[in-house]
Amino acid sequence: MSIRAPRKGENYELSVDLNSEYRDKRKDAIKRVIASMTVGKDVSGLFPDVLKNMQTDDLEQKKLVYLYLMNYAKTQPELVILAVNTFVKDSEDPNPLVRALAIRTMGCLRAEKIIDYLCDPLQRALRDDNPYVRKTAALCVAKLYDLKPELVIENGFLDQLRDMISDSNPMVVANTVAALTDIHISATSNQPSDSTSDPAVFSITSAILNKLLIALNECSEWGRVAILNALARYDAQDDKESEHICERVVPQFQHVNGSVVLAAMKVIMIHIRNVRRDDLVKQLIRKMAPPLVTLLSSPPEVQWVALRNINLLLQKRSDLLANEMRVFFCKYNDPLYVKIEKLDIMVRLASDSNVDALLSELKEYSSEVDVDFVRKSIKAIGQTAILIESAAERCVNVLLELINTRVSYVVQEAVVVMKDIFRKYPSTYEGVIPTLCANLEELDEPEAKTSLIWIIGEYADKIDNADELLGIFVDSFTEESYQVQLQTLTAVVKLFLKKPDSSQGVVQRVLNTATKDCDSPDVRDRAYIYWRLLSTDPGAAKAVVLAHRPPISIPRTTVSPALLEELLGEISSLASVYHKPAQTFVGHGRVGADSVQRKGLEISDAQKALQTVVAGQQAENLLDFGDDSTQDGQPSGLAATQILPSTPAAANFLSGTSANPLDDLVSIFGGMETMETGAGSLSTALSPTTTSLSSPFEGFGGSPALPSQPRQNAQPEEDLLGLF
Repeated sequence: MSIRAPRKGENYELSVDLNSEYRDKRKDAIKRVIASMTVGKDVSGLFPDVLKNMQTDDLEQKKLVYLYLMNYAKTQPELVILAVNTFVKDSEDPNPLVRALAIRTMGCLRAEKIIDYLCDPLQRALRDDNPYVRKTAALCVAKLYDLKPELVIENGFLDQLRDMISDSNPMVVANTVAALTDIHISATSNQPSDSTSDPAVFSITSAILNKLLIALNECSEWGRVAILNALARYDAQDDKESEHICERVVPQFQHVNGSVVLAAMKVIMIHIRNVRRDDLVKQLIRKMAPPLVTLLSSPPEVQWVALRNINLLLQKRSDLLANEMRVFFCKYNDPLYVKIEKLDIMVRLASDSNVDALLSELKEYSSEVDVDFVRKSIKAIGQTAILIESAAERCVNVLLELINTRVSYVVQEAVVVMKDIFRKYPSTYEGVIPTLCANLEELDEPEAKTSLIWIIGEYADKIDNADELLGIFVDSFTEESYQVQLQTLTAVVKLFLKKPDSSQGVVQRVLNTATKDCDSPDVRDRAYIYWRLLSTDPGAAKAVVLAHRPPISIPRTTVSPALLEELLGEISSLASVYHKPAQTFVGHGRVGADSVQRKGLEISDAQKALQTVVAGQQAENLLDFGDDSTQDGQPSGLAATQILPSTPAAANFLSGTSANPLDDLVSIFGGMETMETGAGSLSTALSPTTTSLSSPFEGFGGSPALPSQPRQNAQPEEDLLGLF
């Protein structure tokens, strides 16, 4: 005998109240159900009880029930069918709000069983007398297309939508354009061609263009954004049409919504390409500045989005905000991300006329408490010096004042910036070198050390105690980071080539340390190259190490011209904020049935990787001039990969469950007898010779020998693992 659980709990109480004979009690119970659903509680068990309360004249209660249905329609699809009659009845209700609510809810249910019942009410709603119902029905067509495209085409909904572009109500026009655009994107994403034969493709003609321009000024802000996005897609037939579009869109710059302003900017930037009149172009550019400045008085998040878009616009039109430098000055309460964007834009706007105000502002920023912001500000001073040659000396003086503050991170960033200025203007500001060298003890960051070492090596012939300064870094060579070691090595060799008599000891020391005691292969290889260059041909060493380098420059754009044009067509979207094409960050998470099927037909990436390695293993040895170029009995190409999965390591690698892919690859290919004959000769060829260094190394106190690399005759397996 089974004992029934007691009828207790919150859901049971709600169920009793939902079936109450009192209207107020039922309505209150529905509100409590929605509240529980909102905070994440599972109230799907109350579906039949809530459904009973659907037939009511109370609009508020009906909305709550519809909200519940939309949330649980996917988990209870068989029960949703019970609500179909009510939906159909509501779609014929005298109240237009109820009719629109029924159509909207049916479109949001996304249940396969209810779609077929949606067509007739939707047909009526698209022809409804009330514009509110029509604009709701227009968006419902787009939702239906997403679920079942063939149903939309068969019932002629697309043709009805195209007719609705001529609607007398601008909001209906805006929603129709939004729906057609969504359908167009869905259709072209599956089949990229813009063929007009596909009924789902939304082609904007001159007739449609005029209707959109008429409706533009009468819409809500969301409707304006939808229409402006459609105008951005339109290909103008001639320059007159482009001018007409620009003139009609310019009034949108005065809109209070930032999204509308940026969408209007996008339309202008696209169609201004076809405008031939220079006076009109200047006029349009002049009108774009005030709305952009106004966006900077928005909350920080909106400011940042505006700044990212402004950055993009300035890369195309550098004169856009030429006289508006001061509005980008940082405020004390700006978040760091806003300040950094403002710094970047200020440097872009820098010119001879405003550089003094800019340097004064950047100097103030360098005394802030935020270390990251201070570093960015000092870097901006260096960028200004590189961009404006006439202001370089003033920038250097500001940097020297900052160095004299003796604040560690300020000094280090200033040294890094001075290195860039020396690369831009060689042999121009050598007078500041003693000041930089005097702060050597302050440096503890690798980048700052590397910069000072580069300066000492580059001007070693003009620094009397260059060997002593570099000797400090040579003494601590093995303790420094790899980038400092590499720069020290190059600087000491430069010193030796410029002052061979006084620097033999230090160059001998650094080469010995780098080849014997350093564990970085990059540092060792560079030391061997320098050693051989110096021992065999000092002239060649001088030509390589002391080669003339062109001055550095800062590009005006951060993206390629083609990508810039593409991003300008995406202004007010995430692409213009990230400064990346949309396909690089959108759509990778979606996996449809068709993509899964295609993936099954294609060779997996792991299989391709194995084929590539096999081909490399069995390729003809270019150093082997014998006739026997292949291994007897060994399959090649695709056939070789058929025998690989028989090993456990290959099976793990192909299935993607490998814990260590490198070890599995080694175990797969370690047994293949390849490259054995070349391994010894190759390592012998690469091993340093023991030839003693000739002039200019005479006087070193003996002929040093380069150490030979061990394990020349190692097996292929050991050699592979030894590389890592």
